[in-house]
Amino acid sequence: MHSAAYNPGMKRVDVCVRGTGAVGSCLALALARQGLAVALQGTAARPAREDLRTYALNAASVQLLRELKVWEALPADARTAVYDMHVEGDAGGSALDFSAWSQGVEALAWIVDAAELDHVLAAALSFAPHVQCVADGQVEAPLLALAEGKASSTRDKLGVAMPVQRYGQSAVAARLQSDLAHAGVARQWFRSPDVLALLPFDRPLPAMSYGLVWSAPQARAEMLLAMDAATFELALADATGGAAGTLRLCSERAAWPLTLARAEQVCGPGWVLLGDAAHVVHPLAGQGLNLGLSDVRALAQVIAAREPWRALGDERLLQRYARQRALPTLAMGQLTDGLLHLFASDVPALRELRNRGLNLVNGLPPLKRLLASFALES
Repeated sequence: MHSAAYNPGMKRVDVCVRGTGAVGSCLALALARQGLAVALQGTAARPAREDLRTYALNAASVQLLRELKVWEALPADARTAVYDMHVEGDAGGSALDFSAWSQGVEALAWIVDAAELDHVLAAALSFAPHVQCVADGQVEAPLLALAEGKASSTRDKLGVAMPVQRYGQSAVAARLQSDLAHAGVARQWFRSPDVLALLPFDRPLPAMSYGLVWSAPQARAEMLLAMDAATFELALADATGGAAGTLRLCSERAAWPLTLARAEQVCGPGWVLLGDAAHVVHPLAGQGLNLGLSDVRALAQVIAAREPWRALGDERLLQRYARQRALPTLAMGQLTDGLLHLFASDVPALRELRNRGLNLVNGLPPLKRLLASFALES
């Protein structure tokens, strides 16, 4: 729990953050910048195999990392700008295009190597004078912030329900190399019932690499994992039509099940939930970590603006954070869920509707700008 009876050997801080992933680490750094004493509790999980994760970070997330003095510490080849995005439906000619130029922004998103981000966050924490990294043991604090991920055991102990909708799908991830330069273009194919995304990346070969996220029904995902490299590359060529060049597998493949979940309560007396501990969405929009980092920014702002007499764990204070984050997280969950069901359906009428819809939106620049702005700022 977030507090305990007095013990002379117990660590006493202002905020205890549980969870050493990107969300928990960023929250610890953000609160430490306010002069609060923070205990970051947990042991960083080490992947059993090569870490293939990449994050698609929007402008708001990048700005937060800049404020925390983390962004510039990332190696140049560990962050790749996305200048354009091309989305294709499952009928010839149906497509939707976004560009940084039309949005008036530096980039639509940045594709970041997850392992490198974890590394630079750990380095920043080691120099943060107000942060104590605690692997285990008891910590006394008026506020417990839970960023332990979707399987948060502390959330369960608090009795907070988080109903899970299982899609019966898995996301297959890998690193790819092409014979054509990616030119900062992200590509996505909605191929009922699959969703395939190629994220431009500069590892292992600058300007010629991609991070792959291929969401597919469980049986199909298992087949993709079981294929030898040559067969998998043929499946990629069939799915992409060669639009991104000849793609070669240059890593292992990994997969994880896809779900939609939202905690029924995100705060209470002395505790608050952030990131995947509070909400999980389908990765087709690449907004999972962006939602978590928006949680960090919102909670840090609420705490910074609190009345001098109000305790950090005051439920009325934490409700301000809950209200601020309720609509964005609900909207993103419903958007990704709706898109998935729309594009996974084999009903001819829906297929025709969704492909016409892509072309319709593509011909309406104001609507495209609105959709892109939502993704950039969520």
